[in-house]
Amino acid sequence: MLLCSATPCSFTLSSKRGLPNLAAPSRFYFGGENSTLGLVQRHSYRMASPSGIRSLKLEATLQSDSHGSSSHRNEDSTIHGVSETIVGVLGGGQLGRMLCQAASLMAIKVVTLDPLENSPASSLSYQHFVGRFDDGDAVREFSKKCGVLTIEIEHVDAITLEKLEEQGVDCQPKPSTIRIIQDKYIQKVHFSQHGIPLPDFLKMDNPESAEEAANLFGFPMMVKSRRQAYDGRGNAIAHCKEELPSAIAALGGYERGLYVERWTSFTKELAVIVARGRDGSVLCYPVVETIHKDSICHIVEAPADVPEKIRKSSVDIARRAVSSLEGAGVFAVELFLTNDGQVLLNEVAPRPHNSGHHTIESCYTSQYEQHLRAVIGLPLGETSMKTPAAIMYNILGEEEGERGFYLAHQLMKKALSISGATVHWYDKPEMRKLRKMGHITLVGPSRSHVRKNLDLMLNRKSIKNNTPDTPQVAIIMGSDSDLPTMKDAAEILNTFHVPFEITIVSAHRTPERMYSFALSAKERGIQIIIAGAGGAAHLPGMVASLTPLPVIGVPIRTSSLDGVDSLLSIVQVGMHL
Repeated sequence: MLLCSATPCSFTLSSKRGLPNLAAPSRFYFGGENSTLGLVQRHSYRMASPSGIRSLKLEATLQSDSHGSSSHRNEDSTIHGVSETIVGVLGGGQLGRMLCQAASLMAIKVVTLDPLENSPASSLSYQHFVGRFDDGDAVREFSKKCGVLTIEIEHVDAITLEKLEEQGVDCQPKPSTIRIIQDKYIQKVHFSQHGIPLPDFLKMDNPESAEEAANLFGFPMMVKSRRQAYDGRGNAIAHCKEELPSAIAALGGYERGLYVERWTSFTKELAVIVARGRDGSVLCYPVVETIHKDSICHIVEAPADVPEKIRKSSVDIARRAVSSLEGAGVFAVELFLTNDGQVLLNEVAPRPHNSGHHTIESCYTSQYEQHLRAVIGLPLGETSMKTPAAIMYNILGEEEGERGFYLAHQLMKKALSISGATVHWYDKPEMRKLRKMGHITLVGPSRSHVRKNLDLMLNRKSIKNNTPDTPQVAIIMGSDSDLPTMKDAAEILNTFHVPFEITIVSAHRTPERMYSFALSAKERGIQIIIAGAGGAAHLPGMVASLTPLPVIGVPIRTSSLDGVDSLLSIVQVGMHL
């Protein structure tokens, strides 16, 4: 008997695409009049003749709610395997995909709910349900199919989760935790009440509170959305009082729900992955450094190159932050290391996180296996690293469409030729600029070794500071593409044994990092800054406006005006400073 739901199930056979994937998971659709019906696909095929003609048999039956929700055996019966609990994941993105990969090693069944039929996790999950994870009705139906409900994205319907929990549905982490995390202002209030060190913050819901924030915090000031803010979205910088109204408007106005933070000058961004079991036990992974591109996590170095005192402080803050929340699972705690050596909490994600991708190859227990262990109630695994050093490099879309796919393919092909490199491709059908399409993890015997391999993978010459002293010169540029020009400065400094540092700082892509770098340069002992300037040439002028140090602008040759535009821009900016 074939029962069709609101969205029909269909296969198309052609000589080009061949047979459908007979091992593909079931697809269920929620919504419409038949939202309570589930389509169960059972595939069978046989060779009809030596000519290779196949026949496909598709059967569909109604899956009852009582059958779907029965994922726990009687306590007295034998459990077949590690666990027979069906894990339901709200969200089917790349994090869900890697949860499914970890689950497959232990034959744990993971079902996913996502609005996209061909989401990254859909091809690997035991069953994939098509529906919105922020839709109460869809989440309610989905919860009937699993023994424990968890998330791979926090933008879910927390109110429905709380009601389901009251009805006996097992949700991990707890819906109360998700509600706290979803509102970043409430999150700040919560951690402040638990004594966690944070940047100063203030709710901003009218012109009077904006005026108060300006008087308290001064400028520059970080304006943030309370909800639906991630990967740099929902943040705006007001450099002066005159820019504050435009920053507020850019985020949707006061009615959107805003708050402000005192500007934090930091030297590094750190992160700690924390695992919490059902019994309340807490384990922390090694502290890592995260390096961002356009406010999106781009590179993660594990372990972080920071003093032991900073590591201990980071782990202590992360442990206390997660201990103040409810529920089991993996949590990511993002931190700032300030110019004066303080560690401040930035924010917490109640799920596996980009900063923990490296654990798949570098740690004894990956964050994904750990999350499954935690939400099911299995013993937590060892969190220490099994390799001395690792680097995770996010494959972000460089260009739109086919050109972007080509560039990503070339990068992955290069990575596969490097010892210790592992490629992860998320199989997203659409390429967009700066979209997370995959990642590459490099492991090796030392930090210098994996950094060298990263340079090799990116086809950039490794520039080494031959002097171990505190850097006196900072070489900065807007992107890796400026390196062929700026490396000459590094080679000259090496020749004269002048200690230097070299880093990527963009005036328009990473303004927060640029501000932090410029304001802290003199305090760190930097005496002069050499800044590469391509295109609009914002970097030298913006940095010069924020520091008393001399800034040398180096025009980068462009394809259109051969660097003349950069030179003229530098000169004009200098005249107005």
